[in-house]
Amino acid sequence: MAVYIWLGIMVVLLLIEAVSVGLFTIWFAIGALAALIASALGMGVLGQITLFFLISLALLFFTRPIAVNYINPHRIRTNYEDLVDKVVKITECVDNRKSTGTAVLNGQEWTARMQEDDLILPAGEMAKVAAIEGVKLILVPVKNIVE
Repeated sequence: MAVYIWLGIMVVLLLIEAVSVGLFTIWFAIGALAALIASALGMGVLGQITLFFLISLALLFFTRPIAVNYINPHRIRTNYEDLVDKVVKITECVDNRKSTGTAVLNGQEWTARMQEDDLILPAGEMAKVAAIEGVKLILVPVKNIVE
């Protein structure tokens, strides 16, 4: 009877994987297959459950990153990562509470916000890009940068 239970679990997990295509439940389906084989060979229920979790988690942690890179190798890389840590010049006062602020980076004007809401940077000041959220530069003042 346990063989049919593991078969059912495996089929359900494979269906979930087919719908979601997230490469998550496939590893548990393989774990269910291992437990199904163990059940067919006469292993006890506790051993089957342990085998299921050990195989599933090992595959999830060790092979999922490789599989994701293999299946989706054409991830479009944007260059925004290269903009972090660059110094920019403020062209309009950056004030998060008033939702104002722009800065020039590589000759382009960007919407700018401070990393800390209570900080305000007037036009003409220099700031460092701490992060990018959407089309906004998240800035920290240059004088607050610890090298």
